[in-house]
Amino acid sequence: MSEDQLGVRLARIRAQIEAAALKCGRLPQDVTLIAISKTHPASLVRTAIDLGATDVGENRVQEAEQKINEVGRNAVCWHLVGHLQANKARRAVQLFDVIHSLDSLELARRLDRLCGEEGREDLPVLIQVDLGHEETKSGIDESQLSELVDSLKELERVRLVGLMTLPPFFDDPEQARPFFRRLRELRDELASRGAFGDGKGELSMGMTNDFEVAIEEGATMVRVGTAIFGQR
Repeated sequence: MSEDQLGVRLARIRAQIEAAALKCGRLPQDVTLIAISKTHPASLVRTAIDLGATDVGENRVQEAEQKINEVGRNAVCWHLVGHLQANKARRAVQLFDVIHSLDSLELARRLDRLCGEEGREDLPVLIQVDLGHEETKSGIDESQLSELVDSLKELERVRLVGLMTLPPFFDDPEQARPFFRRLRELRDELASRGAFGDGKGELSMGMTNDFEVAIEEGATMVRVGTAIFGQR
């Protein structure tokens, strides 16, 4: 893909984000666009950064490591949006600015301990909530969410900043709306208890097919890959 083509795609997504935000009375700058670059080369990510991309997401630690080493650890804000295996936790602590896929207290404690070992004072995380109950997707059940949130308060370095979900794929994005709405309700309930410190809590939800609906339901982070970088 040429730089011009990528520039057009990024501009289109930004315009759609702005329109969706304004439609529901929100400020476009309150929605962070995370460009999901999995399986795409580092050269394309670097071009996206040159075109103004500030946040890049990766699904797998191993693939991200090669890309981050090539593009630069500090070139952009790096987000891990895929499932994190325990044996990859140390590398995740070293590589990523934000982890969206926390799904257990065991993993949280491991991350907290590794932050200490790696000299990292602060690791922002989002809890992945499994609202669609699909076997292929990770996350905790909403019935376990409150307990996990309370347990995170005992940790020194892992800092809860929001919630993430990955609903089932629907051809009609409107069908994803109830999942986004439910995550917002859960976030609001936790925020009322001070679960996110001084913040109101991020909502990482919405992808290429449904990010506009997600924004209407309160998304503060949208994870868009195909519409920016093309088919994998």
